[in-house]
This record gives sequence, structure tokens and C-alpha cells, in this order.
Amino acid sequence: MNVSTAAHTDTPTDRLPQGIWKVVSVAAIGSFMAQLDATIVSVSLPSLAKTLHTPFTTIQWTMSGYLLALALTLPLCGWLVGRMGAKTVYLWCFAAFTVASALCGLAWSTSSLIVFRILQGMAGGVLAPMAQMTVARVAGKNMPRVASAVTLPVLLAPLLGPVVAGAVLTLASWRWIFLINVPVGLLALVLAIAFLPQDTQEREERPLDFGGLALLCPTLVAFLYGIDHVQTRAGEGSVVAALFLFVLYLGSARRKGDKALIDLRLFRIPAFSASATTMFMMNGVSFAGQMLIPTWLIHSAGVSPTATGWLLAPLSLGMMCTFPFMGQLTDRFGIRGLTLSGGICALLGTAILVLLAPYRLNIAAFSCALFLRGAGIGTIGIPAMSTGYRSVAKADLPMATTALNIVQRIGGPTYATLCATALGWCLSGALPSVSTSGAYVLVFGLLCGLHALLCLATLGLPKRLPQQ
Repeated sequence: MNVSTAAHTDTPTDRLPQGIWKVVSVAAIGSFMAQLDATIVSVSLPSLAKTLHTPFTTIQWTMSGYLLALALTLPLCGWLVGRMGAKTVYLWCFAAFTVASALCGLAWSTSSLIVFRILQGMAGGVLAPMAQMTVARVAGKNMPRVASAVTLPVLLAPLLGPVVAGAVLTLASWRWIFLINVPVGLLALVLAIAFLPQDTQEREERPLDFGGLALLCPTLVAFLYGIDHVQTRAGEGSVVAALFLFVLYLGSARRKGDKALIDLRLFRIPAFSASATTMFMMNGVSFAGQMLIPTWLIHSAGVSPTATGWLLAPLSLGMMCTFPFMGQLTDRFGIRGLTLSGGICALLGTAILVLLAPYRLNIAAFSCALFLRGAGIGTIGIPAMSTGYRSVAKADLPMATTALNIVQRIGGPTYATLCATALGWCLSGALPSVSTSGAYVLVFGLLCGLHALLCLATLGLPKRLPQQ
């Protein structure tokens, strides 16, 4: 295996490769469907619980099972691509996701729905990494210019999810929440067969690291479950078990080298390591903010849940305003300059929240704060991801895809749990002199500190995309 900072040869022209937008369009559909389906279900849980006459603690496993199934399949991405090729894996996952969606729509009980959702998660969880890797292979150094087209639908999905769910539940049965994926999935399959490039020459069959799989998959599942239930004894024990298994996996992977499920030597490449660190922290502050801000609006500022949804719109608007210009911004300011500027912008937006927390909600200032956070965070992900992909050899892209996605996905629950724990501690009376608004001041201050660490992480990124 060749792990190096030299990946593939640049073309002498800055023109985008022929047919790239067809590939990007197909990849975007896969990412959008997986994200939209998760969002639709999350806002539909109360309706599902009522319709199926099931306790909420049971029906929520339609979401938890989906996330845990994702954790189980994600480590297999690199091995699957090496054995079957990226296009074949993508097609099988798309087909499986569509079939699982149909089964969810035909579910006859809560138990069957949860089982089919787990199957859907196993397929849907691979769609986003495969989409990223497919585009990275075709785009090369042009990744920042086209990656926004893949990422923008993922940002739109959380906005459209509540709207689509509301329309479906108003006009039809809950089953159509899942059945709506079937015609879209069939159309996307036809487009994928027609437009995605063949990659048989780029396949590198390698034996599956069963020992690593037996350690890493339970590690991710235990960590995600433990983080989600960290306030219980079972959750705490799950986190401890996850850390123990992770240490065992590190020792196993170091011994196996390039035959490990994830080659740890990738992290010896400075640009790749900086990319992974930045993506971990970016996803962390994003998730933590998504958890803290609505909680503050509802519990401290007295805003209704319905109005809260509308007040959060500037966050996504800020992201959508920066995404179409990522190529130009990257060319002008470079990777490090753009991500650092974005980190500072997001930090300033969060600092405004610290100032707002003790007082009555000022909608204009609040909207400005969210817009700055969205615009800032939106300028970090694509350059950091492009750096990670560009810093490794083309043959190592499947392994890099798996590693980057695992690191990124655990950042969100880690930071969100840290901030939730801090908030619970402040509100529990551990600090008698701190009021409810004061507790949010302290926790938003903690979030500012995490944003500052993100700014420091961006300094490790190269000034420009690594040259080959």
C-alpha cells in the first residue's frame, strides 16, 4: 500500500473534468435521501408513537437503530470498495436503501419497523461516504469547486424534513414517509448506472481485517449509545467499554499496518491528520450548537417550539450563502486562510450568543449571530475535506473516506454531550449563585472555547491544496 502525500497528477488546465456534474448530481441525490429520511423520521416520532400505540421510548429506536446500524457498516466502506469497486458498492447500497424504505412503509408492527429501519441505516449510512469518494476521485484538485453541490442538499434536508413530514402526515398515512423514497430511489438508480464512472482498474482487493472489525464496530456502537445515554449507569459503562475497545483496536491496527481495517499510517500525513482533526471539531461545534441554541430559546427565552424552528433559519441561510462560492473563496484565500476566517466568524457569532443569553431575546442580534455561525462553519468543512482527500494517494481514497467519516461523525455526539453535561451541571444547583440565564452564559462560553480550539486546528491545514 502506498501512503504518501502524492496522490494523482494534476491536469494542466483548471477546467472541470468532462461529465463531472452528472456524477455530482447522482452523488448528491444519495446524500440527500439518506439525510432527509433521518430528518423526516426524527420529527415524525410522536405521530408514529401515537399511530402504532407504542411508548416513545420504544419508537425512538427507529432513530437510534438507524444510527447504530450506520456505525456498524461505516468501517466496511474501504474494504467493500476494494473488493467490488465504488460504483458497484454505491449501486448496491442505493438499491438496498430503496428496498428497505419500501419494507419500512409495509411494516406491520413497531418491531418490524425498527428492524427495517436498521437495514435502511446499514445501507443509507454508506451512501454519503461513497458519494464523497466518488466525487473526490473525479474532481481531483477541483474538489472545493464541486463539493458544495454535494453538501448543499445535505444542508437543505434538515429544513425540508419537517415540511415534508408535515405534508405527508397531513395528507396521507405515515407509511408514505418511507414509501416516498421508492420512486426517487428507482430514478436515482437508473441515473447512477448511466452516469457514474467505472472504477474496475482502481480496485485493490485486500483481505478483511476480521479482528479489527470485531473491535472497531462494537467501539463505535458502544460510544454512540453511551454518549446518547451518558446520564445513566448503562451509558457511562458503555463509554468506558468503548474507550477500552478503542485502545485494543489501536494496538491491533498498528501491528497490522496496511492490512488493518483502517490504516493508521494515514494519520502520519500532516495534512490528512489536520483535516481529520478539523472535521471532528467542526462537526462537534455544529452539533453542540444545534443542541444548545433551541434549548436556550425554549427554556430560557420563552420561545415556542414552532417559532424556534423559524428563528433557526438564519443558520442554514448563512451556510447556503457561502457554499455556492466555495471554489472562488478557496482560490482567493487558500485552505488555511479560508478555514481560519470561517472559524473566527463562527466564534464571533457564538460570542454574540454569550452576550444575548442574560437578556430578553433580541431577534435582530440573534439572527446575525446565527448567520455568522452558519457562514463560518460552512466555509470550513469543504476545504478541510478536500485537503484530506487530496493528501493521500488515489488508491488510498476508500480508506481515507472511511477514516474521515468515522472521525467526523463521532465529533458531533462528543461535543454535544460535553455541552449538555455542562448545562445540566449548571442547572442542577451545583453553582447556587448561577441563574438559568447565567447557566447558558457559561455553556455558550464553553462553546466559544471549543470554537477557539477549532480555529487553532485550522492552522494545521496547508495554505493551499497539496500539490502532486
